Amino acid sequence: MHLRAAFFFASFLLFPLTSPAQIDDATKQLSHDIFKQLIEINTTDSVGNVTTASDAMALRFRDAGFRESDMQILGPNDRKKNLVLRYHGTGKHKPILLIGHLDVVEAHREDWTTDPFQFVEKDGYFYGRGTQDMKSDDAIWVTDLIRLKKEGYQPDRDIILALTADEEGGKSNGIDWLIKNHRDLIDAEFVLNSDGGGVNTNHGKVENISVDATEKLYADYQLTVTNPGGHSSIPVPDNAIYHLADALARLERYEFPFELNNVTRAYYERMSTVETGQRAADMKGILKTPPDPAAITRLSQDPIDHSTLRTTCVATRLDAGHANNALPQRAQANVNCRIIPGHSAEEIRQTLINVLADPKVTVRYVGAIGEVTDNASNRESYPPPPLRADVFGPLGKIVQTMWPGAPVIPSMATGASDGVYTNAAGLPTYGIAGIAIDRDDVRAHGKDERLGVDSYYKGVDFYYRYLKAITSQP
Repeated sequence: MHLRAAFFFASFLLFPLTSPAQIDDATKQLSHDIFKQLIEINTTDSVGNVTTASDAMALRFRDAGFRESDMQILGPNDRKKNLVLRYHGTGKHKPILLIGHLDVVEAHREDWTTDPFQFVEKDGYFYGRGTQDMKSDDAIWVTDLIRLKKEGYQPDRDIILALTADEEGGKSNGIDWLIKNHRDLIDAEFVLNSDGGGVNTNHGKVENISVDATEKLYADYQLTVTNPGGHSSIPVPDNAIYHLADALARLERYEFPFELNNVTRAYYERMSTVETGQRAADMKGILKTPPDPAAITRLSQDPIDHSTLRTTCVATRLDAGHANNALPQRAQANVNCRIIPGHSAEEIRQTLINVLADPKVTVRYVGAIGEVTDNASNRESYPPPPLRADVFGPLGKIVQTMWPGAPVIPSMATGASDGVYTNAAGLPTYGIAGIAIDRDDVRAHGKDERLGVDSYYKGVDFYYRYLKAITSQP
C-alpha cells in the first residue's frame, strides 16, 4: 500500500481505548508466531521472495487441518507466487474474498534503529518492515481462519483468502494476475481488504473506525523538456531545467475542481455530527446545493480534506542534465496524480497539458511497470460500491462492543491498494481493518515501522468476531 489507506481525522470527540483483546493464550501465541515469521521473511521486490511466505502460510494451514485441495500456490514466476485458501462453508450465500499483500517496500538496515527484517518487541511495540503495512493483517487472517477451523466452525458461505505479491510495486501484481488467469479461484460476492480503513486514534484515544469504501485512481505522468544544450560557460535563456521548473510552478498553483461522491458525501454528513464549531459548520456547508465556496476553502487548508475533495497531482521526482559543466539537453519530472472516481487517466493527462500550457513540455503516461506511452487509458476509475447492509450492519455491532461510542465512517482512500483491481473486476471491495494506528505514528513505508502490541492482539480479536458475524447471517 502506498501509505496506509485509512483517514486520520482531526476530531474533537474521542473515545477511550477499551480493555485489551479477549483472546486465549494459545491464540495469542499463535498470532505472535505467525506475525514474527512473516516479518522475518524478506518479501521486497529487489531481493525478497513472496513464494517463501506463501509456502510458510500454506504449511500453517496444513498443520491446522486444511486439505491440500483447499490451497493453491501459483503465480507468474518462482519468486512471486500467491497463496489462495478456501475455507468451505454451507454455501447458503456466495463466497467472500479476503485480500492482503505479502510484499513490503524496501528497507535498509543502516536507516533503521533495529533490523527491519527482525521481529523486535520493545516499549509496547512490535518493530519490523510490514508491521503496519501489512503483514500484521495477513497474520491476523491466517490466525483467525486457523482458530475457526480448530473450533469446527462452519460458515454460511465459503471464505477465500488471497495472500499476494507486488502490491507495493514490481511486475507481478498478484490480485491482477489471479483475476486475469484464475478468476474462478477468487470469485466472490464482495471483498474485504484490510489494506485500508482502520481504528483511528489520537494520542491513544479512539476517534472513529473508518471503512475505505472507494479509493482514488493512481496515475504517473512524465513531463519532459528537451533542447540542444551546450557549454555551461555560455548560458542561454532556454535552459531545460528552468523551463521545466516554470511549468511545475504553474502546476503547483493549479487546483482541481471540488467534487463529492456518495462515499465522501456520507463521510462528511457523518463527521459533521461528530465535529464541532467552524469545522462542523464547514462540513455542512460543502453539502449544500450549491456548496459554500468559503467552506470549501477553509476545509481545503487541511491536507487530508484537500485530497479528499478533489483530484491531486504533485511532482515527486526530477531528473536533468548529463554533466556538471554542460547545459542540460533534457529535463524530466514525474508527476503523481490521485484521481477522483469518475475520471480517467487520459482525461487528467489532457488537463495537465492545458494547465502547463506549453507545447515544449511533453506529457506522457507512465504505466504500472514503468512503460511510458503517449496516451493513457480512457477507462474511468470505478464508481464507489454500494454501502452494503451485510457489511456495515455486523461491523457496527462489533465496533460498539469493542469500541463503544466510536462512529463507523465510510471513507475514500486517498492512497491506492489492490482494491483497484477487484473493484474493476466487479467485486465490491471494502477496506476494513481492526488495528489501531495513532495519527501521529503512521510509519508505513518509513523508518522504524512499528505497531502497538495491544493494537495487534485486539485486531486478532476483531477479525475473529467480524468473520463470524458476516458468515452467520439470515
